Amino acid sequence: MPAVFTWLKESESGALEIDFDETRRQAEYVLKAQGKGGSRMGGLVASGTLGENSYLSNEQRLSLLKSLSEVSKKYDVPLISGAVAETKEEIAKIITGLATVGVGTVMVMPPKTLEVPSDEDMYEYYSLAASAAKEAGVTIMPYNNPDAAGYHAISSDTLIKLADLPEIVALKISTIDVSIIETLLLENKDLKILAGVDTVTVYAGLAGACGGITGVGTVFPKASVTMQEYVLKGEWAQALKVSQAMNSISYLDGQPLLMEYLKFAMGIHHNDAVGGLRTLGKKLTRDQIEDVRARYILAKERVEALGLLD
Repeated sequence: MPAVFTWLKESESGALEIDFDETRRQAEYVLKAQGKGGSRMGGLVASGTLGENSYLSNEQRLSLLKSLSEVSKKYDVPLISGAVAETKEEIAKIITGLATVGVGTVMVMPPKTLEVPSDEDMYEYYSLAASAAKEAGVTIMPYNNPDAAGYHAISSDTLIKLADLPEIVALKISTIDVSIIETLLLENKDLKILAGVDTVTVYAGLAGACGGITGVGTVFPKASVTMQEYVLKGEWAQALKVSQAMNSISYLDGQPLLMEYLKFAMGIHHNDAVGGLRTLGKKLTRDQIEDVRARYILAKERVEALGLLD
Protein backbone atom coordinates (compact mmCIF):
# COMPACT_ATOMS: atom_id res chain seq x y z
CA MET A 1 0.00 0.00 0.00
CA PRO A 2 1.48 3.36 -0.99
CA ALA A 3 1.83 6.19 1.51
CA VAL A 4 1.20 9.10 -0.85
CA PHE A 5 2.46 12.65 -0.58
CA THR A 6 0.41 15.81 -0.13
CA TRP A 7 1.33 18.10 -3.02
CA LEU A 8 1.41 21.82 -2.41
CA LYS A 9 1.23 24.97 -4.52
CA GLU A 10 1.74 28.64 -3.86
CA SER A 11 -1.36 30.74 -3.34
CA GLU A 12 -1.68 34.29 -4.66
CA SER A 13 -0.32 35.53 -1.34
CA GLY A 14 2.71 33.25 -1.64
CA ALA A 15 1.61 30.86 1.10
CA LEU A 16 1.60 27.11 0.52
CA GLU A 17 -1.74 25.38 0.13
CA ILE A 18 -2.82 21.88 -0.86
CA ASP A 19 -2.80 21.19 -4.59
CA PHE A 20 -5.73 18.78 -4.68
CA ASP A 21 -5.56 18.13 -8.42
CA GLU A 22 -1.87 17.20 -8.37
CA THR A 23 -2.27 15.11 -5.22
CA ARG A 24 -5.04 13.09 -6.87
CA ARG A 25 -3.05 12.76 -10.10
CA GLN A 26 0.01 11.44 -8.29
CA ALA A 27 -2.12 9.00 -6.27
CA GLU A 28 -3.71 7.69 -9.46
CA TYR A 29 -0.27 7.23 -11.02
CA VAL A 30 0.63 4.87 -8.18
CA LEU A 31 -2.65 2.97 -8.11
CA LYS A 32 -2.65 2.38 -11.89
CA ALA A 33 0.73 0.64 -11.81
CA GLN A 34 0.82 -3.14 -12.13
CA GLY A 35 3.47 -5.61 -11.10
CA LYS A 36 4.84 -8.23 -13.48
CA GLY A 37 2.25 -10.64 -12.14
CA GLY A 38 -0.59 -8.22 -12.86
CA SER A 39 -1.43 -7.19 -9.30
CA ARG A 40 -1.76 -3.63 -8.04
CA MET A 41 -1.47 -1.75 -4.78
CA GLY A 42 -3.98 -2.91 -2.19
CA GLY A 43 -4.85 0.41 -0.55
CA LEU A 44 -4.25 4.14 -0.46
CA VAL A 45 -2.55 5.61 2.61
CA ALA A 46 -2.96 9.38 2.87
CA SER A 47 -2.22 12.02 5.47
CA GLY A 48 0.40 9.82 7.09
CA THR A 49 3.99 10.74 7.89
CA LEU A 50 4.75 11.18 4.17
CA GLY A 51 1.50 13.12 3.73
CA GLU A 52 2.67 15.90 6.08
CA ASN A 53 0.05 14.84 8.65
CA SER A 54 1.64 16.67 11.57
CA TYR A 55 1.77 19.97 9.62
CA LEU A 56 -1.82 20.04 8.38
CA SER A 57 -4.73 21.62 10.21
CA ASN A 58 -7.71 19.41 10.94
CA GLU A 59 -9.70 21.21 8.23
CA GLN A 60 -6.92 20.70 5.66
CA ARG A 61 -6.58 17.04 6.60
CA LEU A 62 -10.28 16.30 6.20
CA SER A 63 -10.46 18.18 2.88
CA LEU A 64 -7.45 16.24 1.60
CA LEU A 65 -8.91 12.88 2.56
CA LYS A 66 -12.33 13.70 1.14
CA SER A 67 -10.63 14.54 -2.16
CA LEU A 68 -8.61 11.31 -2.17
CA SER A 69 -11.63 9.21 -1.26
CA GLU A 70 -12.77 9.72 -4.87
CA VAL A 71 -9.52 8.13 -6.07
CA SER A 72 -9.77 5.19 -3.68
CA LYS A 73 -13.33 4.51 -4.84
CA LYS A 74 -12.29 4.68 -8.50
CA TYR A 75 -9.62 2.02 -7.96
CA ASP A 76 -11.67 0.06 -5.43
CA VAL A 77 -9.11 0.17 -2.63
CA PRO A 78 -9.54 1.18 1.02
CA LEU A 79 -8.57 4.70 2.04
CA ILE A 80 -6.32 4.71 5.10
CA SER A 81 -5.38 7.77 7.12
CA GLY A 82 -2.81 8.38 9.79
CA ALA A 83 -3.91 9.78 13.16
CA VAL A 84 -2.10 10.90 16.28
CA ALA A 85 -3.28 12.48 19.53
CA GLU A 86 -2.22 13.09 23.11
CA THR A 87 -5.24 11.53 24.80
CA LYS A 88 -7.57 8.62 24.20
CA GLU A 89 -10.53 11.00 24.11
CA GLU A 90 -8.86 13.07 21.41
CA ILE A 91 -7.98 10.08 19.23
CA ALA A 92 -11.59 8.85 19.49
CA LYS A 93 -12.81 12.23 18.26
CA ILE A 94 -10.33 12.21 15.37
CA ILE A 95 -11.42 8.73 14.27
CA THR A 96 -15.06 9.81 14.27
CA GLY A 97 -14.20 12.78 12.06
CA LEU A 98 -12.12 10.73 9.61
CA ALA A 99 -14.99 8.32 9.10
CA THR A 100 -17.12 11.17 7.70
CA VAL A 101 -14.81 11.79 4.71
CA GLY A 102 -14.46 8.27 3.34
CA VAL A 103 -11.64 6.83 5.44
CA GLY A 104 -12.11 3.10 5.97
CA THR A 105 -9.16 2.35 8.26
CA VAL A 106 -7.34 4.69 10.62
CA MET A 107 -3.63 4.08 11.19
CA VAL A 108 -3.30 5.07 14.84
CA MET A 109 0.03 6.22 16.26
CA PRO A 110 0.76 5.74 19.96
CA PRO A 111 -0.25 8.68 22.21
CA LYS A 112 1.91 11.73 21.66
CA THR A 113 2.92 12.31 25.27
CA LEU A 114 6.19 13.23 26.97
CA GLU A 115 5.78 10.52 29.58
CA VAL A 116 6.01 6.92 28.40
CA PRO A 117 2.58 5.34 28.89
CA SER A 118 2.27 2.09 30.82
CA ASP A 119 1.05 -1.02 29.02
CA GLU A 120 -2.31 -0.50 30.72
CA ASP A 121 -2.59 3.10 29.53
CA MET A 122 -1.50 2.12 26.02
CA TYR A 123 -4.14 -0.61 25.87
CA GLU A 124 -6.86 1.78 27.10
CA TYR A 125 -5.85 4.33 24.46
CA TYR A 126 -6.24 1.82 21.64
CA SER A 127 -9.29 0.19 23.20
CA LEU A 128 -11.17 3.49 23.21
CA ALA A 129 -9.97 4.09 19.64
CA ALA A 130 -11.42 0.70 18.69
CA SER A 131 -14.74 1.56 20.34
CA ALA A 132 -14.90 4.85 18.45
CA ALA A 133 -14.08 3.02 15.22
CA LYS A 134 -16.86 0.51 15.81
CA GLU A 135 -19.38 3.27 16.40
CA ALA A 136 -18.21 5.14 13.29
CA GLY A 137 -18.22 2.02 11.12
CA VAL A 138 -14.47 1.95 10.39
CA THR A 139 -11.49 -0.12 11.49
CA ILE A 140 -8.09 0.77 12.95
CA MET A 141 -4.49 -0.31 12.55
CA PRO A 142 -2.07 0.33 15.43
CA TYR A 143 1.21 1.75 14.15
CA ASN A 144 4.25 0.63 16.12
CA ASN A 145 7.38 2.61 15.26
CA PRO A 146 9.91 1.85 18.00
CA ASP A 147 12.93 2.96 15.95
CA ALA A 148 11.74 6.54 15.48
CA ALA A 149 12.55 9.17 18.07
CA GLY A 150 9.42 10.68 19.58
CA TYR A 151 7.20 7.63 19.17
CA HIS A 152 6.49 5.41 22.14
CA ALA A 153 6.95 1.71 21.45
CA ILE A 154 3.97 -0.59 21.87
CA SER A 155 5.08 -3.71 23.72
CA SER A 156 4.65 -7.11 22.07
CA ASP A 157 2.30 -8.17 24.89
CA THR A 158 0.08 -5.16 24.28
CA LEU A 159 0.07 -5.72 20.51
CA ILE A 160 -1.03 -9.33 21.03
CA LYS A 161 -3.88 -8.18 23.29
CA LEU A 162 -4.93 -5.46 20.87
CA ALA A 163 -5.07 -7.88 17.98
CA ASP A 164 -8.00 -9.62 19.68
CA LEU A 165 -10.15 -6.51 19.29
CA PRO A 166 -12.43 -7.04 16.26
CA GLU A 167 -12.00 -3.45 15.03
CA ILE A 168 -8.25 -3.94 14.63
CA VAL A 169 -7.66 -5.40 11.16
CA ALA A 170 -3.85 -5.30 11.04
CA LEU A 171 -0.70 -4.12 12.79
CA LYS A 172 1.83 -1.85 11.14
CA ILE A 173 5.32 -2.65 12.39
CA SER A 174 7.93 -0.07 11.34
CA THR A 175 11.28 -1.39 12.45
CA ILE A 176 14.39 -2.92 10.97
CA ASP A 177 14.22 -5.57 13.72
CA VAL A 178 11.89 -7.98 11.91
CA SER A 179 12.25 -10.52 14.74
CA ILE A 180 9.37 -8.59 16.36
CA ILE A 181 7.14 -9.84 13.54
CA GLU A 182 8.20 -13.44 14.16
CA THR A 183 7.57 -13.04 17.89
CA LEU A 184 4.05 -11.74 17.30
CA LEU A 185 3.18 -14.49 14.82
CA LEU A 186 4.43 -17.19 17.16
CA GLU A 187 1.81 -15.97 19.62
CA ASN A 188 -0.94 -15.57 17.01
CA LYS A 189 -0.34 -17.06 13.55
CA ASP A 190 -3.49 -15.37 12.18
CA LEU A 191 -2.21 -11.83 12.69
CA LYS A 192 -2.04 -9.57 9.65
CA ILE A 193 1.17 -7.56 9.87
CA LEU A 194 2.31 -4.84 7.47
CA ALA A 195 5.95 -3.80 7.28
CA GLY A 196 6.63 -0.08 7.42
CA VAL A 197 10.32 0.31 6.48
CA ASP A 198 11.19 -0.10 2.80
CA THR A 199 14.69 -1.50 3.32
CA VAL A 200 13.34 -4.59 5.12
CA THR A 201 10.16 -5.35 3.16
CA VAL A 202 11.56 -8.65 1.88
CA TYR A 203 12.92 -9.68 5.26
CA ALA A 204 9.64 -8.74 6.92
CA GLY A 205 7.86 -10.98 4.42
CA LEU A 206 10.23 -13.80 5.25
CA ALA A 207 9.37 -13.25 8.92
CA GLY A 208 5.67 -13.53 8.10
CA ALA A 209 4.40 -10.04 7.19
CA CYS A 210 1.57 -10.19 4.64
CA GLY A 211 2.41 -6.86 3.01
CA GLY A 212 3.77 -3.40 3.60
CA ILE A 213 3.10 0.31 3.56
CA THR A 214 5.67 1.85 1.25
CA GLY A 215 7.11 5.26 0.57
CA VAL A 216 9.51 4.23 -2.18
CA GLY A 217 6.63 2.40 -3.86
CA THR A 218 5.10 5.77 -4.68
CA VAL A 219 8.16 6.55 -6.79
CA PHE A 220 8.67 3.08 -8.29
CA PRO A 221 5.26 1.38 -7.94
CA LYS A 222 5.76 -1.31 -10.59
CA ALA A 223 8.99 -2.44 -8.94
CA SER A 224 7.48 -2.30 -5.46
CA VAL A 225 4.39 -4.33 -6.40
CA THR A 226 6.52 -6.86 -8.29
CA MET A 227 8.78 -7.28 -5.27
CA GLN A 228 5.75 -7.98 -3.07
CA GLU A 229 4.45 -10.48 -5.64
CA TYR A 230 7.74 -12.37 -5.34
CA VAL A 231 7.57 -12.19 -1.54
CA LEU A 232 4.06 -13.65 -1.43
CA LYS A 233 5.14 -16.49 -3.76
CA GLY A 234 8.24 -17.18 -1.66
CA GLU A 235 10.56 -16.35 -4.56
CA TRP A 236 13.10 -14.76 -2.26
CA ALA A 237 16.03 -14.44 -4.68
CA GLN A 238 13.90 -12.52 -7.18
CA ALA A 239 12.40 -10.35 -4.44
CA LEU A 240 15.87 -9.53 -3.13
CA LYS A 241 17.03 -8.43 -6.58
CA VAL A 242 14.26 -5.84 -6.72
CA SER A 243 14.90 -4.74 -3.14
CA GLN A 244 18.59 -4.24 -3.86
CA ALA A 245 17.79 -2.28 -7.01
CA MET A 246 15.81 0.23 -4.94
CA ASN A 247 18.12 0.17 -1.94
CA SER A 248 19.87 3.48 -2.57
CA ILE A 249 16.56 5.32 -2.26
CA SER A 250 14.87 2.91 0.19
CA TYR A 251 17.58 3.90 2.67
CA LEU A 252 15.93 7.33 2.90
CA ASP A 253 12.71 5.77 4.24
CA GLY A 254 14.44 5.14 7.56
CA GLN A 255 15.81 8.68 8.00
CA PRO A 256 14.32 11.50 10.13
CA LEU A 257 13.65 13.60 6.98
CA LEU A 258 12.09 10.71 5.06
CA MET A 259 9.11 12.79 3.94
CA GLU A 260 11.21 15.64 2.61
CA TYR A 261 13.69 13.26 0.94
CA LEU A 262 11.18 10.98 -0.75
CA LYS A 263 8.87 13.81 -1.80
CA PHE A 264 11.77 15.46 -3.60
CA ALA A 265 12.64 12.14 -5.26
CA MET A 266 9.03 11.86 -6.43
CA GLY A 267 9.27 15.38 -7.82
CA ILE A 268 12.36 14.45 -9.83
CA HIS A 269 10.58 11.32 -11.07
CA HIS A 270 7.75 13.46 -12.45
CA ASN A 271 10.06 16.15 -13.85
CA ASP A 272 8.90 18.57 -11.17
CA ALA A 273 11.82 18.96 -8.78
CA VAL A 274 10.55 22.36 -7.63
CA GLY A 275 7.19 20.87 -6.68
CA GLY A 276 8.94 18.13 -4.79
CA LEU A 277 10.71 20.74 -2.69
CA ARG A 278 7.49 22.46 -1.63
CA THR A 279 6.86 21.22 1.88
CA LEU A 280 5.48 22.39 5.19
CA GLY A 281 8.34 20.47 6.81
CA LYS A 282 12.08 21.06 6.80
CA LYS A 283 13.88 22.76 3.93
CA LEU A 284 16.60 20.58 2.41
CA THR A 285 20.16 21.83 2.13
CA ARG A 286 22.01 21.80 -1.19
CA ASP A 287 24.05 18.78 -0.06
CA GLN A 288 20.89 16.89 0.91
CA ILE A 289 19.26 17.74 -2.42
CA GLU A 290 22.23 16.45 -4.39
CA ASP A 291 22.41 13.29 -2.27
CA VAL A 292 18.73 12.48 -2.90
CA ARG A 293 19.16 13.21 -6.60
CA ALA A 294 22.15 10.84 -6.85
CA ARG A 295 20.30 8.12 -4.93
CA TYR A 296 17.24 8.47 -7.16
CA ILE A 297 19.29 8.28 -10.37
CA LEU A 298 21.09 5.15 -9.17
CA ALA A 299 17.84 3.43 -8.16
CA LYS A 300 16.18 4.40 -11.45
CA GLU A 301 19.05 2.89 -13.46
CA ARG A 302 18.89 -0.36 -11.48
CA VAL A 303 15.11 -0.61 -11.62
CA GLU A 304 15.13 0.08 -15.36
CA ALA A 305 17.74 -2.66 -15.86
CA LEU A 306 15.24 -5.12 -14.33
CA GLY A 307 12.52 -3.92 -16.70
CA LEU A 308 10.45 -2.56 -13.80
CA LEU A 309 10.38 1.16 -14.51
CA ASP A 310 6.86 2.53 -14.89
